[in-house]
Amino acid sequence: MQRFIAWIQGVLIPTLGPFGLFVVAFLDSSFLSIPEVNDLLVVTAAMKDPATAWISVVMATLGSLAGCLALYYLGLRGEETLLVKRFGVEKTRRARAAFERYEVLALAVPAVLPPPMPFKIFVLAAGVFELSLRKFVITLVVARGLRYSLWAVLGIVYREEALSLLRAVDAWSARYLPAILAGMAPVALLVALYWLWRRRRTPGEAAGAS
Repeated sequence: MQRFIAWIQGVLIPTLGPFGLFVVAFLDSSFLSIPEVNDLLVVTAAMKDPATAWISVVMATLGSLAGCLALYYLGLRGEETLLVKRFGVEKTRRARAAFERYEVLALAVPAVLPPPMPFKIFVLAAGVFELSLRKFVITLVVARGLRYSLWAVLGIVYREEALSLLRAVDAWSARYLPAILAGMAPVALLVALYWLWRRRRTPGEAAGAS
């Protein structure tokens, strides 16, 4: 894996420029798994040229979105058996429960969190459980854009220290992932409840206004 990452940084990115980051993000979000490489490339690009860091953020976000769309449409064409075959019965059950309870948050949270947070199962599940394309695209653009923007800012401000921070965050999240998820669950629930409250209240307010 380290050789592959070195090839990406030493050959692919210098050859293709910012579009190389799009390609890597597309592959990582679709049919390959290259943990943390997109974050690493965004940080590195921001360190080298802060003025064009936004380009790396855009390319990484769009590449990730394109890769996720490939899985989304694959999910639309498949059924729940596709998830069971790829991820097993228990993980599929949890994915269904997450989408039924939290909808877009079931996709947004893993899109923001670093590895080893499971992500692709929720992308594929979004298609299988027919999350609307509009919600899917908006959720991923916001979540991935926020994630890569944060790393770009850290790369500009802290430079080499940002790389150490990236590795430390990944190591910490790998160790404490269950605690992270447990801590975020109440927040996700409160957001979902607020969204449902606003959705139910709006028709009544519109009727009163008329």
